[in-house]
Amino acid sequence: MGRLSGYRYREIIKILKLFGFEFHRQAAGSHEIWHNPTTKRFTTIPNHSGDMPEGTLRAILKQANIDPEDFIKSK
Repeated sequence: MGRLSGYRYREIIKILKLFGFEFHRQAAGSHEIWHNPTTKRFTTIPNHSGDMPEGTLRAILKQANIDPEDFIKSK
């Protein structure tokens, strides 16, 4: 297990809000689009139960232009 494993949807949302992201709209199925008005970046987040797969969280952070180390430190 990597350092980005074990995060749930609610924890990820809470941390993304610290980075300035806000809910933008509902996407297909259980996915949501979040937007940061300052950086003008969008990221898609699946709203599933259980832990987020590490690869999925890395993709979310890449879209949001958030360094994984910064994400972990802000927990």
